[in-house]
Amino acid sequence: MNMNETAGQVKATALMLAATNTELRNKALKQIAFAISTRKDEILEANRQDIVRSEKENLSAPLLKRLKFDDTKITDVIDGINSLAGLPDPIGKTLQATELDDGLELFKVSCPIGVIGIIFESRPDALVQISSLCLKSGNGVLLKGGSEALETNRILADVISKAAEEAGIPVNWLKLLETRSDVNEMLKMDHYIDLIIPRGSNDFVRYIINNSNIPVMGHADGICHCYVESDADLDMALKVVVDSKTQYVAVCNALETLLVNSAAAPLFLPVLKNAMDAGKVELIGCGRTMDIIPVKPATEEDWGKEYLDYKLSIKIVDSIDEAIGHINTFGSGHTDSIITSSGEKAAKFMSLVDSGNVLWNCSTRFSDGYRYGFGAEVGISTGKLHARGPVGLEGLVIYKYKLTGNGHIVAEYANRTKTFKHRKLDKDCPL
Repeated sequence: MNMNETAGQVKATALMLAATNTELRNKALKQIAFAISTRKDEILEANRQDIVRSEKENLSAPLLKRLKFDDTKITDVIDGINSLAGLPDPIGKTLQATELDDGLELFKVSCPIGVIGIIFESRPDALVQISSLCLKSGNGVLLKGGSEALETNRILADVISKAAEEAGIPVNWLKLLETRSDVNEMLKMDHYIDLIIPRGSNDFVRYIINNSNIPVMGHADGICHCYVESDADLDMALKVVVDSKTQYVAVCNALETLLVNSAAAPLFLPVLKNAMDAGKVELIGCGRTMDIIPVKPATEEDWGKEYLDYKLSIKIVDSIDEAIGHINTFGSGHTDSIITSSGEKAAKFMSLVDSGNVLWNCSTRFSDGYRYGFGAEVGISTGKLHARGPVGLEGLVIYKYKLTGNGHIVAEYANRTKTFKHRKLDKDCPL
């Protein structure tokens, strides 16, 4: 089957999926969670094959860690699906109601986007999260995962699609793509695909934008910062910084650059160095950092790098304004945190740092759809249109206007026989 036929099938099914009720979609999600549990051994074996092949191809350690889909991750995705099933239905919500005139009522109602094409990295758990979010929000989905996870993605797509269909979801709402040529063809399917979400580097996202007429919601580099102010509780700062960097290094919300106020640096950096040495994290820093602790020099290019590894760059700054300026210059608009005892400084930082997620006294690793209570996420948008930050259910719906009347015609308002009331209503759309 060619891409045109595949995308056409998903488009046709998406229109039917949008009309399904909450109970059916939640039933399908629970069926998927059960199927993943019962077919766990098949999934683990497929993942083992991917890992063996990737080790032979010398895939880096951080990417191998992302590729691994073990019992713990399977438990996590099952919990995430069940949590998602318990969330309110994002479809059919009345966002606004207006009485234009007697018997003429306008409703702004949430609805699915339609067909979403998602290109994601070598994380099998991402396939589960993305597909379950699309199902809950009534969207058809075309999925292209990393080639490293080929076997795992195949078995997961099979488990998910079959379980959903057994629950009564229309066939062909989900399709798995496997080749680069599939992606190139997908970029041309603007008559079938409504939105593309690429997860990858800035260069990759730019390539997608430049080679398609389909709207793109970009999830690019996660160049995340933590700024330790002069008045920070240094014990808290150490705990937050270590967690931000080491809890899981191969993810987009891991800390990549640490900024430290010059007044706190002499006390904080030696303690940090000991903790990072224990965690086997390579530190590089500016000249002022090198004067306090033994680290390798950081270059100007390092401030804009996403390491996804046990490596951290450190820069000493003299003020919160300098920290904010550095973040807005070198950051990717993903997630940035401040450690301070001052609410006033925290408010300034959170207002002026131009990122989708700004945090006070907590780890950058909290920047996640599941941890935010969204059920899961299809990615983190670093753009500013439609959705920003972790993109969960609310980011996968749009809206339509429904107008109900009783023989109303515009001519009566044009000749002023009638006049508009434009009165806000407190009621749900009846249709």
